[in-house]
Amino acid sequence: DSVITVQLTEEDKVEDDVVFYLVFTGSTVQHCTSTRKINPGSLETISPGHDCCETVKVALCASREGHPVLVVAEDSFQFVQDEAYDAAQFLATCAGNQQALNFTRFLDRSRPPAADVDFLDEKVALAFRHLKLPAEWNVLGADQSLTENIPRETLMHFAVRLGLLRLTWFLLQQPGGRGALSIHNNEGATPVSLALERGYQKLHQLLTEEEAREPDSWSTLSHTVHSGDYSVKHHRGLDVYMLTAEA
Repeated sequence: DSVITVQLTEEDKVEDDVVFYLVFTGSTVQHCTSTRKINPGSLETISPGHDCCETVKVALCASREGHPVLVVAEDSFQFVQDEAYDAAQFLATCAGNQQALNFTRFLDRSRPPAADVDFLDEKVALAFRHLKLPAEWNVLGADQSLTENIPRETLMHFAVRLGLLRLTWFLLQQPGGRGALSIHNNEGATPVSLALERGYQKLHQLLTEEEAREPDSWSTLSHTVHSGDYSVKHHRGLDVYMLTAEA
């Protein structure tokens, strides 16, 4: 959900009825994003979440009713793997790994400032949303033979302990997310009791209200609808759309 700004040259500053798009062509996936005009010489859009780290071709296209689509300019665009993606991948892989989940508890002792927690929450939750999780992936891990009565650490404990509101919301929507709320860890704490103990009111509300709404903090981010090999994303903040298709 990073913002991309496009600066037009003098000759490209055209009438209001011209619509600009960015088309990203990767090895297996193609994205087409609409743009928002900031002023006659500048456009804004949102970078797509790509399926791998690679350099793709990006084309700026102009469309006008009754005229063919025109390719205005072309360039390359590099998708890189950042720390947030690494963290999300690590957490997703360690969903049922007690040793790894207990290791993450050292983060709690350092108690990062609220601004850092908010940044971590947004980046890791966004990265999680872009991960290609296996169909059988579960918040509680792969071993479904474990009963809810066995004390253990879960990804939900991790998210709640650090006060990660967005990540908690994401996990609640995944298989095993609701089931994790009643699981006690070795100290006898559930994610719900942890939220209460730490005074995370919004988080506790999110975990206990049946009709809890999506956190306001997501309101400016993207909403995605999937259909087969296609997905359409709407970024509410900029009001731009993105169509992603598997080539």
